[in-house]
Amino acid sequence: MLEQLRQQLTELDLELLELVARRQKVVAQIGQMKRDSGQATRDFAREKRVIDIARTHADGLGLSPDLAQQIMQLLIGVSLEKQERDRLAHVAHPTDRPALVIGGAGQMGRWFADFLASQGFEVRVADPSTAELPYPRLEEWQAGVADSDLIAVAAPIKVTAQILDELRSLRPTALVFDISSLKSPLREPLRALADAGCRVTSIHPMFGPSTRLLSGRHVIFSDVGHAGAVAEVRALFAPTMAEQVVMSLEDHDRLIAYVLGLSHALNIAFFTALCESGEAASSLAQMSSTTFDAQLGIAGNIAQENPYLYFEIQKLNDYRAAPMAALKSAINRVAHLVDSGDEAGFVKLMENGREYFRGRQVEGQ
Repeated sequence: MLEQLRQQLTELDLELLELVARRQKVVAQIGQMKRDSGQATRDFAREKRVIDIARTHADGLGLSPDLAQQIMQLLIGVSLEKQERDRLAHVAHPTDRPALVIGGAGQMGRWFADFLASQGFEVRVADPSTAELPYPRLEEWQAGVADSDLIAVAAPIKVTAQILDELRSLRPTALVFDISSLKSPLREPLRALADAGCRVTSIHPMFGPSTRLLSGRHVIFSDVGHAGAVAEVRALFAPTMAEQVVMSLEDHDRLIAYVLGLSHALNIAFFTALCESGEAASSLAQMSSTTFDAQLGIAGNIAQENPYLYFEIQKLNDYRAAPMAALKSAINRVAHLVDSGDEAGFVKLMENGREYFRGRQVEGQ
C-alpha cells in the first residue's frame, strides 16, 4: 500500500512538472508579444493579481495561502528570468564585436563574460587563473586592447587601478568600464583615462555572481568625464530589468561605506563575538531563535566571502570613518543604556528604529 501511494506521488510530481513546462511555453509567447509591442517585461500589477488569485484559490482548496504564494513567486521568478534572457538574445549586438574581460575567470568576471556573450559579443578573457572557460584566453591582457570594441575590467581593486593607469598610455578606442565595488582608489586613473580622450565609465553591479535574474537588482553608473560612455554601458543593461542608478564616484563611496562597509563590519563583529565566546555552534543551535537564525545565516555567508576583498572595501574607502564610528558609538550606547538601567532610553532607540524603517518602506513603495 505504501509503495502504491508513493507511486501516485511520483505520477503527480511528473504531472506538476509537465504543467510547469506548458506554462513556460506560454511565458515564451507572452515575452515575444511584449517585445513586439515594446512593453516592459515586468508587470507588478499583474504579478499581484496572479498571487491574489492563487491565495484565494488555495484557501478554497484547503491549502495554505502562504504555500500558494511561495509557489507562484517561484514560478513568476522563473518566468521573468526566461523573458529577460530571451529579450537579451533578441536585442543582441552583431557577433563581430570583440569584447575583452580582464579578470574574466573570477566570479564576477565570469558573470560579465557570460552577460556580454548573451548579447552577441565575441568574448575573450585575460586572467592569470588556469580555470577552464568557454572563451578564448589571452596570455597578456594588453594584447587584446587594440582590437576590442569593449573592455570590462573585473580585477581586484588595486589591480584594477593599475590596469586603468596602463590603459591610459595605450589609449584604447574601445568602450572601457570597471566593476569595482569601491571607487576611491580608482578616481584618479579613471579621470586620467577620460582626460586622455578614452570612452570610459565606472559601474558597480549590486549583486553577486550567482544572480540570474536582474529584476529588483541595482547597477550603479558613475560618470568620470565621458557622458557618452555612461550611456553606452547603460544601454547594455537596458534589455534587463535591473534598476539603473547614476551617481558620482564620491557619492558612491560615501553611501557604500554604509551599504557594504557598515553591514560587513557588523556581521564580522557578530561572528567574531561568537567565535570568541567559547560557546560551541552546536550548543547555540539547540537554543536558536528566529532572529538568531536569520542573523547567523547572513553572518555565515559573509564568513565565506573573499577576506582580501572585504578588507579592501573597508580600508580603501575614503569615507570609512563615519559608519565605523557610528557602529562603535551605537554598540557602546546600547551597552550603557542596559548597564545603567535606562529603560526609557532603550525604548527610545527601538522607537527610533521603527520610525526609520517605516520611512524606508514608504520610500520603497
